[in-house]
Amino acid sequence: MKLKIWELSLFVALMIAILWGVLLDGRQQGLSDQLIRLHVVAHSDSAADQELKYAVRDQVYTTVLPLLEGATTRIEAEARIAANLGNIQAATETIAGDVPVQATLTRTRFPTRAYDTFTLPAGQYSALQIALGGAAGQNWWCVVFPPLCLDAARGSIAIEAAGFCENEVALIDSSESGYAIRFRTLEIADGIRALLGW
Repeated sequence: MKLKIWELSLFVALMIAILWGVLLDGRQQGLSDQLIRLHVVAHSDSAADQELKYAVRDQVYTTVLPLLEGATTRIEAEARIAANLGNIQAATETIAGDVPVQATLTRTRFPTRAYDTFTLPAGQYSALQIALGGAAGQNWWCVVFPPLCLDAARGSIAIEAAGFCENEVALIDSSESGYAIRFRTLEIADGIRALLGW
């Protein structure tokens, strides 16, 4: 059976798209293996609960960053966080008052998220999750290791200083052109994996 030119073109385009998706997925996986996200979920969307979310976020950074000084890998940073999870929860409880707090270290799926100077693609990431009360309010996401969300850690210079290779910097640096298309491809691949339970 002979393929028509349009069928052959469609087949080639599909193969290129699949190969590109596999390449980007590998780059995202390499990136996610180096990061620990911080995920703070507010009790509700009320102004008071949202304000509390930010106060808890600040307390988490104050508590966690000294623990991570000198850590050079995600695994080392995770071990330090896991060993101090009770202390982290206790520190956030002093800020949260009567609102219950649950601190966990987990691996979870995140959507694509744009920050001021960088964007992280969708995928599975290690995360320090802080759930406040019923955890039904808006989230706050960023990166606790390396600390890319502090004022002192902004832009591609800070991203490079965090130990990412040139390809990883190109993947997340928002000044790079075409990142939205790359991330949309990763979101589609991640969605397919989630549907298939991979």
